[in-house]
Amino acid sequence: MEPPWRCGARLVWQPLRKQRGSLGMALTDPEMHQYERVLKLHGIFKSHRRPVDVQRLREELGCSRATLYRDIAFLRDALGAPLDSDPEGQGFRYADDEGERFELPGLWLTSEELSALMALESLVARSDPGVLADALAPFRTRVEKILNEQAGTAKQPLDRIRVIPWGSRKLNQQVFRAVAGAVLARQQLKFRYRARTTGADSVRHVSPQRLTHYRDNWYLDAWDHDREALRSFAVDRIGEVVALDKPAVDRAEKELDDTLASSYGIFAGAPKAWATIRFSARAARWVADEHWHSLQEGRWLDDGRYELKVPYSQSRELVMDILRYGPDAEVASPQSLREEIRIMHKLALDGYDHAKP
Repeated sequence: MEPPWRCGARLVWQPLRKQRGSLGMALTDPEMHQYERVLKLHGIFKSHRRPVDVQRLREELGCSRATLYRDIAFLRDALGAPLDSDPEGQGFRYADDEGERFELPGLWLTSEELSALMALESLVARSDPGVLADALAPFRTRVEKILNEQAGTAKQPLDRIRVIPWGSRKLNQQVFRAVAGAVLARQQLKFRYRARTTGADSVRHVSPQRLTHYRDNWYLDAWDHDREALRSFAVDRIGEVVALDKPAVDRAEKELDDTLASSYGIFAGAPKAWATIRFSARAARWVADEHWHSLQEGRWLDDGRYELKVPYSQSRELVMDILRYGPDAEVASPQSLREEIRIMHKLALDGYDHAKP
């Protein structure tokens, strides 16, 4: 039988074993597994300065005296816990000078947590196929092996998780990895960028700040050294990436949020106005549960409609989101945005009126 733990330089994984009930349902073993007991012992000793007596430890763990002493020996000898006992050996605690600093080595995960990681990996792979698949493949293989061999679980039905990308654009894997690597390594970049709105080509020298995944697409938030300003770049429009042997210049988190995350959508800049949109009672049931912006304000109106207020800098993306609700959305203010929506509806109607059958 394999030992109930796996130790490595960085990881200690112990999925919980399961047993089958008479109805074929997975039931947790009624006796707490050693992995769980060690975690619980660690938590008890971290929260108590005085020795905790053996009887109380047995009650907390629901185990025999012999099992408790084996777990304590494992915690002390195998994991290096700074355990002290009282003179009679009837109570244990962490030593004062080392106890506060001691943590269990590596990463300890239950089988449920490992399963959640596998589900997350599946979501990433299905939402951005190919971008991280190769990098995550070794992780997936190792976790599957641990789950199957140690926990005795059947192959997980991850095909039951369905992810439908919407509006995602094709990414160059090498470009994505180069950009992501520079973000994590805090390294300056130089690349060619083709703006989608104008089609203009330019060479950018930037200090990457963070990667943003927004509406099924990736964006690089960066400090543009030539323009001396924060900019957001669509990663699918980046090419010819060169990592420079210079450390990235870090901008304050507050500056990043104020410049890149305070206004509506992906467009940068401090908010210039607040939009007030009123949705029909029919659409209100959906809009009331939607997240449009971190600073949004919403309230129900007496006639069953829903009023939503959001800050914005540029109206382009906000207009697209309002238009998707058609006649169920009315802009109350500002007047400039209300007029823009009215013109867009009129242009659409004119297109239908003059279209040839």
